[in-house]
Amino acid sequence: MIPNRSLLSLILRRKPARLMLFAAWLAAALSVPPVSGAADNQQNISPTGQPANPDLYVGADTCKACHSAESTSYERGPHWRTETAKHKGPQWQGCEACHGPGKAHVEAGGDPTKIISFAGLSTKHASSVCLQCHYRSESHQNFLRSSHLSNDVGCTTCHSIHSSKAHFLLVSSQPGLCYECHQSVEPDFSKPAHHRVNEGLMSCSDCHNPHGSFVRHNLRTSSWQGDVCAKCHIDTAGPFVFEHAPLKQQGCVACHNPHGSTNPHLLTSPQINQLCFNCHSTILAKSIAPGVPTFHNQAVEYQQCILCHVAIHGSNTDPVFFKR
Repeated sequence: MIPNRSLLSLILRRKPARLMLFAAWLAAALSVPPVSGAADNQQNISPTGQPANPDLYVGADTCKACHSAESTSYERGPHWRTETAKHKGPQWQGCEACHGPGKAHVEAGGDPTKIISFAGLSTKHASSVCLQCHYRSESHQNFLRSSHLSNDVGCTTCHSIHSSKAHFLLVSSQPGLCYECHQSVEPDFSKPAHHRVNEGLMSCSDCHNPHGSFVRHNLRTSSWQGDVCAKCHIDTAGPFVFEHAPLKQQGCVACHNPHGSTNPHLLTSPQINQLCFNCHSTILAKSIAPGVPTFHNQAVEYQQCILCHVAIHGSNTDPVFFKR
């Protein structure tokens, strides 16, 4: 029975016991009688919503008789491991874990309407079948709300269970696979200064999670605090006694183009002083950043700010970043 409003009012008035009583009220309010059949254990639950009756399944060996090519690729891939989970039932194993029970398909002489064919499924439906198992992985849990799926890019758009020759069952290797859609990014990796993605020293998925993220641009961690960059650039990670404010507010992208740039060090401006003037100017001197000292007349000797301010990412000893 769910407590009424008068009990809730009593809880709120009696401050010493409020937390304990409210916890008891919440537990009672949320308690729901078990649904009929809910006591079934894990082995009776299908990853694809298929029936658990073992009489409806024929096993992967039967599929192999007709689908030899697909069976060979299946045995060479990672999904063969599903057959080792005998305790979960046939609905979790082999070909039928994804394609559904195959008895009716076999008895009908291979009738394609009596088996799940991914070619006829919508992107979201096909992806939901994969996620019945793969949602347990932390990196996949955001896929249903990801920008990829909302743009009709699903699991089978990038992955091929039976025809892949790349890692992670990808249709083709990175970064070429990513460039097929993200064409505006591709030229950046051919600029004089760039992250070595085309050279194969890193990949798009090192920084981005293609399956979705809580962070913009599907980044694996927050760029505005440098977390994703600090995985490699650990000398800039901090924390520092004296922080450079843009790193904590805008992140590395305040000064750098992470994909590539025509400027050294992936900088967004060809001259250091021009980049610094975005914040350190007369107009902004009384608001977000100190102004430029009067003796900095922007002659050649003062144009390279980091010649003096060497610890520009942060310092433990100097508030103006003269030393680390």
